[in-house]
Amino acid sequence: MSKVLVIGAGGVGSVAVHKMAMNPDIFSDIHLASRTVSKCEAIGESVKQRTGVTISTYAIDADDVAATSALIREIGPELVVNLALPYQDLAIMDACLATGVNYMDTANYEPKDVAKFEYHWQWAYQERFKEAGLTALLGSGFDPGVTSVFAMWLKKHKLKTIRLLDILDCNGGDHGQAFATNFNPEINIREVTAPARHWENGQFVETPAMSNKQAFDFEQVGPKNMYMMYHEELESLAKFLPEMERGRFWMTFGDEYIKHLTVLQNVGMTRIDPVIYNGVEIIPLQFLKAVLPEPSSLGATTKGKTNIGDIATGEALDGSGEKTFYIKNICDHEECYEETGNQAVSYTTGVPAMVGAAMLLTKKWEGAGVFNMEQFDPDPFLAMLGDQGLPWTVEELAEPLAF
Repeated sequence: MSKVLVIGAGGVGSVAVHKMAMNPDIFSDIHLASRTVSKCEAIGESVKQRTGVTISTYAIDADDVAATSALIREIGPELVVNLALPYQDLAIMDACLATGVNYMDTANYEPKDVAKFEYHWQWAYQERFKEAGLTALLGSGFDPGVTSVFAMWLKKHKLKTIRLLDILDCNGGDHGQAFATNFNPEINIREVTAPARHWENGQFVETPAMSNKQAFDFEQVGPKNMYMMYHEELESLAKFLPEMERGRFWMTFGDEYIKHLTVLQNVGMTRIDPVIYNGVEIIPLQFLKAVLPEPSSLGATTKGKTNIGDIATGEALDGSGEKTFYIKNICDHEECYEETGNQAVSYTTGVPAMVGAAMLLTKKWEGAGVFNMEQFDPDPFLAMLGDQGLPWTVEELAEPLAF
């Protein structure tokens, strides 16, 4: 019997809780908390209707360590699954340490006042979690998360070394909106407008945001422009794949998205520093988030597929020289909505969150300290991932990604 507390009631939280309820042999007692308890209750109603499982719901300010600690003590979970905002990671980790409970998230900590996506704040918790005999699993989403596990699976089964690595994230879905983001607008826009960074020859190389792009023909989606940008798994992959000469992350964006984002950036609406409006201090990006469509509302209208994976080049395990492999998942927006009431961007993060939690609760992954996905055996995670709605394929390519 495993009791779990999920914090965060957005699209990812909704998918994760639905999938937990579909696996009662692992998740026997599910608790969901968020700042807005009505969101938790709506998810709870959907879970009950779809699965027959009843979940418990709560209101919590995850920035308040004392309040979060009190809720954890009241519930007594084996694991806290943090699906809230990345700004809240450290506060929730503090609450887990205070209550002696294991921790997991899907995205690394970032401070509110600067768009900086780095693991060092959470890696600094290593000794505290180790001394407490607790596990903290970082980044159990798709990217980061599955993309890192994909790389380690290739290194275990196909490649002795990984010299070149490209992560390709394509959302071929159409939600019918003039401009909307498929996950939290504040986080999405901060990522996209931040300078791009990629790993090359032992260091990160910075380039202007959205300045490098190339076309790529994605299976079941078609040709798309993808842009090089920074994503946090590059930092952990550079650490756990020390032989990697170059690592890059690419994400697709349509021309309309780029056009709207450029205008918003030019007029100052993507700023994260405060401005005074009618005597009140506001953050322009937070105001923009308030007027944009809620990502969780897009599921009913989104059609198309996502295609996310790794292209890795290195020395083959069988001694046949250098080879390139492409490992990926293709996910259908409409199928995700039918199963959980959420579109594929939420689904592809929420399912790996559930699977990562299952790895910890079943002790297939265990240890005291702070861990990234790359540090554990990829096989049980990817086996369960495929069974839970995100099947994956591997193929050999003739050459690495160009450019």
